[in-house]
Amino acid sequence: MNVKRFMTIAGGAALLTTTAAQADFLGLSADIVGTDLADDGTWTARIYADLSAGSRLDAIYGNADNPLLMGTSSSLYQNTFGGDTSASINPALYAAFDSLRYDSWVTIGLEDQGSNALASIGINFGADSISSSDGSWYITPDDAQGQEIGGRVLIAQFTSYGYDSVLSGSISMQGKNADGSNWSAESVSYEFALPAPGALALLGLAGFAGRRRRRA
Repeated sequence: MNVKRFMTIAGGAALLTTTAAQADFLGLSADIVGTDLADDGTWTARIYADLSAGSRLDAIYGNADNPLLMGTSSSLYQNTFGGDTSASINPALYAAFDSLRYDSWVTIGLEDQGSNALASIGINFGADSISSSDGSWYITPDDAQGQEIGGRVLIAQFTSYGYDSVLSGSISMQGKNADGSNWSAESVSYEFALPAPGALALLGLAGFAGRRRRRA
């Protein structure tokens, strides 16, 4: 699989309530997985939370003040044998159904059901978007899958119909810093798109606008 990282998003300093030296959540980034992998006219990307060394992600959520929305301007590819979260993805089926590899799902850290402790509550999974004003997908602080690896934690894979479609959203997150204190990032927004039909490099169209706070 020829995966290319196409954008790392960093927050504007004016929007942060902690200094750069304290920043444990660094932004969102995305990797291209490919085009036309699940179906003709689709493109697939993986979205990551970028964290400082030793930090972890425990939950992605939406509430009344900071509603969650992730989706595409067109529609998302949904494999018959897949599911809404990576905990539903059975890799034993890949040999028979290769397109299952490119199903659309959300996660924390893992791409399939193996040793996956992910749970969700109050999330609305639709054909072209995921939303919630009182819900979350989450793991416990004891689950290793939330730990950053290479400064990143996988949070979603989306396969979108239409080379000109745009992946966008706004999410809130919480986790722990390397020193065991809590961090949170609220209303972090993103937007990603292919720069041209069929291109194998992606461009992040906008940075995030978010509010962060550090909690003891």
